[in-house]
Amino acid sequence: MIDLSFLSPRARPLIGVDISSSSVKMVELSAAAGGGYRVERYAIESLPRDAVADGNIASLEAVGDAIRRGWRRLNTATKFVALALPASAVITKKIILPAGLRDQELEVQVESEANQYIPFALDEVNLDFQVLGPAASGTEEDEVLIAASRKEKVEDRVAAAESAGLKALVMDVESYAALAAFELVQEQLPDRGEDKIIALVDAGANVMNVSVLRNGVQVYAREQAFGGFLLTQDIMRHFGLSLEEAEAGKRTGSLPESYETEVLRPFMDALALEVSRALQFFFTSTQFNQVDHIVLAGGCAVIAGLAETVTGRTQVNTLVANPFASMTLGSKIRPKNLAIDAPALLVACGLALRRFDS
Repeated sequence: MIDLSFLSPRARPLIGVDISSSSVKMVELSAAAGGGYRVERYAIESLPRDAVADGNIASLEAVGDAIRRGWRRLNTATKFVALALPASAVITKKIILPAGLRDQELEVQVESEANQYIPFALDEVNLDFQVLGPAASGTEEDEVLIAASRKEKVEDRVAAAESAGLKALVMDVESYAALAAFELVQEQLPDRGEDKIIALVDAGANVMNVSVLRNGVQVYAREQAFGGFLLTQDIMRHFGLSLEEAEAGKRTGSLPESYETEVLRPFMDALALEVSRALQFFFTSTQFNQVDHIVLAGGCAVIAGLAETVTGRTQVNTLVANPFASMTLGSKIRPKNLAIDAPALLVACGLALRRFDS
């Protein structure tokens, strides 16, 4: 077994650090006086193109520099971080084991089961497990979640944090972290979204991840190659700009007047079409035939008017994720800025929440 935990909690101050393909996002939360959470600080630091490719860190130096800049901007004393791997880098499997096993017995059983499901030697992987609770069978058995990843995938992220002077205590899975933060978003829906089918659409720079949930349980997941970098490429092509100029113009809103009608609007329409296609795949491959709510997250979700565009295309109520909506804010937080950045901070928020796991 390993010291660095995928799944078990650590009760001490933590910064959630989300290393995506376009940026490093960092969030620090604390317990609010009257219950709930307080946003102490957050930071977003952009990464050079291809510093992270397909979820793998290609430039340790660039990622380490971004983490260091973000940590300095946070201006915090906390040096412990929670990191996450993309779901594609982690093998997860739910197994059934006898209830009441001691930790050592559990470890032996888990390693024995893991040998059947993991296509690598166990000494090449980091392996962890979490007892989820009694098995559905109702007998004296527990459902146990196994998570395993190649050691180099874990070590790269740990090394990036360490190069910035930080210490990784938790290694999570991005999709699990997003779902942890999504619970806070779901509370904002009518009747807290109970018994409703909700599609969480996380549209980042290169990939759109669609998770469909019912009562907190994922019933479908799909990844599509579509993201905000396509908008950057459209800007470069349309206005004859370099990559850096296009990114800067997109960020600062300094593009020509025709940008909105000739470039941004077609991109929003294309994204809405991708969401619609994802829902069609969901309907044809499951027993479900409707979705009650769509929740937009990721960098693309910050585009003004996107929720309305998606609603128009899909005829499904669509809202933009803000896991911080019911939190109190620290003195350093600018509410307007946080509201804009919130949908891109879903994974980082979920990682920061690991501090409060019991």
